[in-house]
Amino acid sequence: MAIAQIFVVHPDNPQSRLLQQAADLLSQGGLVAVPTDSSYAVVARLDDKAAAESLRRLRGLDDRHHLTVLCRDLAEISHFAKIENSHYRLLKMATPGPWTFILEATKEVPRRVSHPSRKTIGIRVPDHRVARALIDAVGSPLLSTTLIPQGEALPLNDAQDILARYQHDLAAVVDGGACPFDPTTVIDLTQEVPQVVRVGRGDPATLGLL
Repeated sequence: MAIAQIFVVHPDNPQSRLLQQAADLLSQGGLVAVPTDSSYAVVARLDDKAAAESLRRLRGLDDRHHLTVLCRDLAEISHFAKIENSHYRLLKMATPGPWTFILEATKEVPRRVSHPSRKTIGIRVPDHRVARALIDAVGSPLLSTTLIPQGEALPLNDAQDILARYQHDLAAVVDGGACPFDPTTVIDLTQEVPQVVRVGRGDPATLGLL
């Protein structure tokens, strides 16, 4: 069984050569752990059905749990989610940053990725150069979930620990050093009034929500 590779990159100026190697592994159906502005996440290609299923198995998630699409900017969000005019200002204030927004999915989102009964999707733009550079290397948004081991409450934040635990489950770990330990703050924008689903690293008050 293959053992995950580890790519040690500079957190502020990640080496494009190493990120391209990680992107190549994603294109081959692998899962990759990458630092974000709210702990490490596991990512897969958005259009890879088998990788999406592997992502859920790794975390022990059923199909009712929202996976998140990591986008590069607000324009890319609008390709995968329906944005009402009333939400645009809020999203502009919050991106990039440690926020996940639940939005109605467009037809561009594969059905297996969106919530089965609500047809909604989690979307975010990470404020972390390594994560954004990996999306650039792949050339399209990535499917992601926070790397929280099954049966545990806290996400993993150390690349070597991730490698030790998941060396046979991941294709690679991108080691960009330690990153913030808190999960994202989750905001549901599928109703008329935005609903704070989970308070994490992002302070809802900065968006005028509390």
